[in-house]
Order: sequence, then structure tokens, then C-alpha cells
Amino acid sequence: MRRAGTALLAACTAVAALTTLAAAPAGAYGRVPHESGPGNCAGTAPVLCHFDVAPGTYRVRVLLGGDGGPEPGSTSVTAETRRAVLAETPNAAGETVRRSFTVDVRDPEGEPTGATGTPGLDLSFGGEAPRVARLRVERVRTPKILLAGDSTVCDQAGEPYTGWGQQLPQYLTDRVAVANYAASGEGSQSFRDNPALFPALRSRIRHGDLVLVQLAHNDKQTDRATYRANLTAMIEDVRAEGGRPVLVTPVVRRWFNTDGTLDNGTALLVNGLGVDLPAEVRALAAEQRTGLVDLTALTKARVEELGPEGSKALYLYDEKRDNTHTSARGATEYAALVLGALRDQRLLAPGAVR
Repeated sequence: MRRAGTALLAACTAVAALTTLAAAPAGAYGRVPHESGPGNCAGTAPVLCHFDVAPGTYRVRVLLGGDGGPEPGSTSVTAETRRAVLAETPNAAGETVRRSFTVDVRDPEGEPTGATGTPGLDLSFGGEAPRVARLRVERVRTPKILLAGDSTVCDQAGEPYTGWGQQLPQYLTDRVAVANYAASGEGSQSFRDNPALFPALRSRIRHGDLVLVQLAHNDKQTDRATYRANLTAMIEDVRAEGGRPVLVTPVVRRWFNTDGTLDNGTALLVNGLGVDLPAEVRALAAEQRTGLVDLTALTKARVEELGPEGSKALYLYDEKRDNTHTSARGATEYAALVLGALRDQRLLAPGAVR
């Protein structure tokens, strides 16, 4: 496991294209030179930037503060369809802070079965007081974490819905990219069958890439044999491409018993046929000797810790009376749980984690 984690960072990085945004006060950006076409930045809070680039993986190097204004700043960055790529980052007055991250640019840019979105690379510099001085964008080849999942994982297009895969990139350095192929409403069979989902994901796997698979919420009437066969087939296909499969048990539903626990089939994803889906994932991971992120256990512990009232903020209970889909806060916390499990199993080397 240690050797495999190191391999994720050892892959060479190949520069294919370059974009530079010259120093300018935030909100005073105009058209800037770009090898693949013009880039544009405008606005102050947020500062919105668009670059006409082809699909691929891009490293973005950003200089915050400094020429971005004389006042102290605090900047966060999202990319494409609301993907969190840089958490809130402060700078003192006159101070410059360098950060970098990678963005997976593809078409469609969000859910593979969703709206096309905007071609090219889109960045939004927000936060309490965004200060952007310089940008440098280059096309690269880096190791990837590819995600197969449902609506609790995907890049959700509209607020307040947020998938944990949408929040994962902010925890990672520019040495690894996240390619999120999760889509709303998908189960283990439909995800395998749709050419835009698993087949498209499989075509992008390179040697050493991690492939995280969390599919259970929509397997409501899937029998045990079919469910195991679908996951087994995905494991075998990932390995055939040189990737490293990691099974992920599903996020719990916020469905409390009177004693304040989630010890019931609704919360713990026992489906309509009585199949304990998380238990099947755990057993299959052991049999197939794959990595396992027991997100069911991790999220159960967190929800029970917060209790019936405090845990509402992790889900969309107040907004939608929804006890399945996570808020931005919940998705961010759950992404951190996934990251911690990957790091604990040495599936990610320390240099991949911000």
C-alpha cells in the first residue's frame, strides 16, 4: 500500500500549454494573451475568469494579494461547476501568497449526464475579500482520483445541493487531479451501462490512478447477487486499466431513532429487498483485497455526535426537508473523512494532501 501511494505522486508531469495573467488590480482585468485563445477576468467579488482551453487537466498557479490590492484579503476558489479547489486563504496587507491546484476540464463540465456547461476553464475567486494578482495556467498530465457515484458524490450544478466529490479537490495539492464522474440517480447497474459514466471513466484511467466507487443509494431494489456482480465487474475493469479501485460505503441518511442513534435500515441503507448494502461493500472489499473507505461508519459517527438538531446543518433539512443530500458544510466534512481514510491507508502520499 505504501508503494502504491508513492506511485500516485511519482508520475511525471508534462506541460502542454501555458497561460499567464499579468499583474493587475482585482476588478481591472481585460483580455490577456493565451496560447490557446484569449482569457478573460472581470469583477471584484467574485473575480470571474474564463480561459478558452480544450478538455484536459490544468494546473493553476495563483498569486493572491500584492498587486491584487493594498488591503488584506481572504480568497477562496471554485472551478467549473462549483468545485471547491482552494479553501479560504488569507493574506495580510501587502503580502503575497502563492497557491496552486489542478482542474479537470471536460464536456460536460459537471455531471456527465447533466447540462453541457461552458466550454473551457472557468474559475471563480470568492471569499470574504478576494485579492488576485496573477494567474498561470498550464496543461499537465498528473495522477488522478476518479469518482464513480451518485448524487451524494457528484458535482451538483445548483445550490444548496453539494456532493462530497465536489469538495474533495480543495484538500489536495496540484500533484493530483480529481475527475468526478458521479451522477444523480445512478445505481450500480445504470452507472456501468451508461456510456457517459463508467465507460467514459474507464477510458481515462492510467496506471496508478485511484478510482473511488460509492454506489448504493439508488440500488433500492437490487438483489445481493446483482449488486456484488456490478461492483466486482467495476473492480476488475479498473484493475485491467492499471488503476487502483477503492470501494466506498454510502453516506448515511439522517434518520434518527428515538434513542438518538441511526441504527435502522433507512439510515444505514438496507434496501427494499433486505440487502444490507454497506455490509456487502465491506465484505466485497475484503474478498477482492481493495481499499475501503467505510463512509457509512464515519458519517454515522459524525451525525450521531451532532445529534438530531446539530446534524441538520450537514444535510438539506432546513432548506428542503432532505435527510439524504448534503449541504456545502456536510459535503466538505464528508470529503475530509474520505481524505482521512485514504491517507490512513497510505493510498495517498503526504505530498498529495494540502
